[in-house]
Amino acid sequence: MAKISINMSTGSLQQEEMIVGIDLGTTNSLIAIIHPATGKPAVLREFDNSRLVPSIVHFGPGGTVSVGDEARQYLVTEPHNTIFSVKRLMGKSYKDVAPAAKYFSYDIIDDGTDNLVKVAVNGKFYTPIELSSFILKALKERAEHILKTPVNKAVITVPAYFNDAQRQATRDAGRLAGLDVLRIVNEPTAASLAYGIGLSREEEKVVAVYDLGGGTFDISILRISGGVFEVLSTHGDTYLGGDDFDRAILHHWMEALGISEAALEADKSLAQQLRLAAEEAKKALSSEEAWSGTIGDQPVTLNRKVFEELIAPLVNRTIESCRSALADAELTGADIAEVVMVGGSTRVPLVKEAVAKFFGRPVHNEVDPDEVVALGAALQADVLSGRNKDLLLLDVTPLSLGIETMGGLMDVLIPRNAKIPTKAGRQYTTQKDGQSGMRISVYQGERDLVQDNRKLAEFNLTGIPGMPAGLPKVEVSFLINADGILVVKAKELRSGVEQAIEVKPQYGLSDEQVEQMLLDSLQHAKSDIQQRALVEAQTEGRLLIETTRAFLVKNEGFVTPQELADTEAGIARLESLLAGTDKDAIQGAIEALNDISRPYAERLMDEAVGKAMRGKQI
Repeated sequence: MAKISINMSTGSLQQEEMIVGIDLGTTNSLIAIIHPATGKPAVLREFDNSRLVPSIVHFGPGGTVSVGDEARQYLVTEPHNTIFSVKRLMGKSYKDVAPAAKYFSYDIIDDGTDNLVKVAVNGKFYTPIELSSFILKALKERAEHILKTPVNKAVITVPAYFNDAQRQATRDAGRLAGLDVLRIVNEPTAASLAYGIGLSREEEKVVAVYDLGGGTFDISILRISGGVFEVLSTHGDTYLGGDDFDRAILHHWMEALGISEAALEADKSLAQQLRLAAEEAKKALSSEEAWSGTIGDQPVTLNRKVFEELIAPLVNRTIESCRSALADAELTGADIAEVVMVGGSTRVPLVKEAVAKFFGRPVHNEVDPDEVVALGAALQADVLSGRNKDLLLLDVTPLSLGIETMGGLMDVLIPRNAKIPTKAGRQYTTQKDGQSGMRISVYQGERDLVQDNRKLAEFNLTGIPGMPAGLPKVEVSFLINADGILVVKAKELRSGVEQAIEVKPQYGLSDEQVEQMLLDSLQHAKSDIQQRALVEAQTEGRLLIETTRAFLVKNEGFVTPQELADTEAGIARLESLLAGTDKDAIQGAIEALNDISRPYAERLMDEAVGKAMRGKQI
């Protein structure tokens, strides 16, 4: 039993160590614990009763960083330096987010590749991992201020549809914030736990969790049996949420006020004013019939009937997702025992009515929809702390497992604390034309560079048919069976060439060594992730130089002398920086070289398309 004490000056509970539950949301984030006195989950509140931390990061003069309400005030006055909805960028490339890029007031870098997206602020380049870590660090400090005790361990929730890269990005963000992320939990599982669904080992039922947040929507169908939550199906839209309700209002007002898309693009401050007023109107119309306000000196109004007409197509899209999720699970509405509502956008009356009508039953919305996921995460944290024996915890992997990728980086396939048995896979490709083999090196550990982790095994996948770089598709899969044996397979999908090896990942490691490896990963998190970012930038730069030079050789005569001189200067500048350690300077040189080559690359593409279409009728 953990020892509890009270801080006499504040009345705050003190504990040796507490595992917190964190809901890292698109719009707001919050943190919850199991209250030691009551044994019930509770969201941590500041003295002013505030519990939600807006998921907003602002970069001020001299590199100062503010988060939450403090950052929110800069949305209108400094839109380029104020980052919001970063969860939508997690684990994504620019191509993934391009359709919605114009709605972000900050600069998302378009490098024309499948590399993970980056955000540029004041000449510095940030990944969504770094941006999310600022939010998590603010939550950690908030918890430590309220609890008057160090907070180093957490359970963090993610949408059920989050893929491997997005989950790993969330873990990395936690580690960078100084948190040992014990478990990544699906948001629908956490929400169900908060309603007490699945707490009993005898309970067997199927539940639907409808989660409509600020930026994302998902519907999950879960089967709960003996304390185990199984995701039967999940469906949704990573670009559908309260932000889109706001956008529907915004477009309605743009039409009424005669504001064009171009005007909005040119005036980011006006765009933010419209967005914030739309958000205010939406919230008011959950309880009132009409709202009025001003944008600049222009009066704007909205009533509930018009609002519901504007958002009806969006709500219908969520219902279609519900229909698809049921079909994927091979179930009907009659099979669903409970419907749980999650996310601030479920406060909209039309949403509640539509969901209840579709499932043919009243919905669970008694718990605050903003808090429900964090409360469930706290319950899961309680299980991991060993205090709650009612929920079943399957055996877990003690350390992360992954392979070495370019630049000596560790690419995690199975994160630490993953339940076993488990499996994971990811596709890789070759870096050189005609490359016939690939070395697969398997590592165990939490550090970003493989040299700091423990090597478990290595084998060569040979016989890959000669193809241009980037064309082969090599799938590396990890499978851990119930005995903790790891089977690693590598298969080239086009030719069917395959190789496998069996490893015992825990062999030879004591509990003390595992703890030391975890401690090292937290102590070196900042330098590790900085080093990873530098290596990634260097690798990206070298590949860009190679592909640019190959393009110039192949298309000699197509590029003008001035373009050729500019390109050579851009390559020379990038090459000079690659030997250094300034990640932002390298990234800036990469962007500059991309800007130089883009016009003639596009010109060549247009000409090729023109030739292909010549003589064809449309």
